[in-house]
Amino acid sequence: MKSFVEAVLDACLEIRTLVCSGDKALFSIHTQGHGGDISSGADLAAEAICFRHLRPYGSVFSEESGWMSPPSETNVICDPIDGSDNFSSAFPYYGVSIAREVCGETTEGIVCNLANGDVFVRTQEEYYRCSLDDLTQKAPVLPTANPKVGLFEKSPEHPELIKILMDEKLKFRSPGALALSLAYAPYVKYVLFLGTMRSYDIQAGLYLSRHLYTFQNDHVILISKDKEIFERIRSIVQKEIF
Repeated sequence: MKSFVEAVLDACLEIRTLVCSGDKALFSIHTQGHGGDISSGADLAAEAICFRHLRPYGSVFSEESGWMSPPSETNVICDPIDGSDNFSSAFPYYGVSIAREVCGETTEGIVCNLANGDVFVRTQEEYYRCSLDDLTQKAPVLPTANPKVGLFEKSPEHPELIKILMDEKLKFRSPGALALSLAYAPYVKYVLFLGTMRSYDIQAGLYLSRHLYTFQNDHVILISKDKEIFERIRSIVQKEIF
């Protein structure tokens, strides 16, 4: 049997072919999924692909359907299309987020940006970046020396905090796909998210960037490679939110 990472990459390749097909059914609107959002045709088709490839590796929990097989000691946590609204809007920042946990401990995390082919992989032995166009070329994830912006997901819901960050010259973008933003954390000034914590949104991305400074509770995720930036933003958030 293939390794778990190989199976995930096969699923990502198939999902990329799917989303590039232009099939109008991908943009159809379905019912509310397990996570509370309205599922699209792309969400459900990508979920079926993930389940088919990954069910031999553990019980699958997905944003669209919830538990697709009974929970067990080994579970696969899946967001088949992270940033599906971006996909529906032809905004190139959407992908696949998959983590596996054994006895409650995350052992693998893979996040794939379907729009440009970037793939981030972390296991207990490896951490690297590659491309769907050439999965054999593994590159180290090297932090950007002097990033200019952070990523603040769900920022429109927090106008007061936006103003404070802008006053502090802590510029940001809000691209709308949390798993991808967590995966790209080494390349930006910081990643900030305030909202509901859902495992399929965050588990793989947090595992990928676990070597960075991280603050997380039930309402906030803050990640940065820069300790000074990390402490500045954590102080602002704790003062303004709590």
